[in-house]
Amino acid sequence: MRTKPYRVASAARSHYDHDYALYGSRLSVMSYGWIVPAFKPKIFVSYHHGGDREYYDALCRVFCNAYDIVRDSSVDRIIDSDNAEYVIRRIREEYITGTSCTVVLCGAETPRRKFVDWEIKATLDKQHGLLGVNLPTNRSYPDGTWPVPDRFLDNYRSGYASFVQWSDVVNNAGLFAQALHEARGKETWKVDNSRELRSRNG
Repeated sequence: MRTKPYRVASAARSHYDHDYALYGSRLSVMSYGWIVPAFKPKIFVSYHHGGDREYYDALCRVFCNAYDIVRDSSVDRIIDSDNAEYVIRRIREEYITGTSCTVVLCGAETPRRKFVDWEIKATLDKQHGLLGVNLPTNRSYPDGTWPVPDRFLDNYRSGYASFVQWSDVVNNAGLFAQALHEARGKETWKVDNSRELRSRNG
C-alpha cells in the first residue's frame, strides 16, 4: 500500500463521490478527489493516433510537469508487424516496462483499434494500473454510458480498471492524480486478460 509518496492538499481539497453504475456491456463514469503527487510518476498513454492525437497532445501539455508521459512513438508504425504476440512483447518490453499505469484515451474509434487492445493486454500482463479517460469525441448511449474497448470493459467489471471524464481531469490536476493513485493500487487478482486478441481494426 503506497502512502508516503502522496500528500493530501488540505487548503484546496474538493471531494467527488460520484460512482455511477455499470449497465450491461457499457461503462459509466467514476470520479475522484484531490490528491497531489509528491514525485513524478511515469505513465503510458494508449489512444487512437488517427482520431485523438489532439487530446494526447493536450494531456502532455497539461501534465508534463507532474508526470513522465512515455514519448508517443506511434507504436503501430514503429513496430512494423502483424504478429500480435511479437508486437505485444515489444510493447511490454519497450513501452510498458518502467511505467506504473496505462491511461487509455477513449474516443469514438478507440474500441475498434487493435493496437489499443494489444497495449491494454501488455499492461495487464505487467499488472500495471489501468485508467480510462472518456473523451468528448466518444458519444454516450441513451442510458448515459459510453463504448469502451472490450478488454478495458472486462477489467472495469472485475474491479481492476478505473474510468474518469476528460473534462474532469484536465480541469482538476488533483483528481487525475487521485485516479492514477487508485488505479495503481488495485488488487492484481482482479486482472482479467482472458479475452482473445483483437486481430484487426473495425
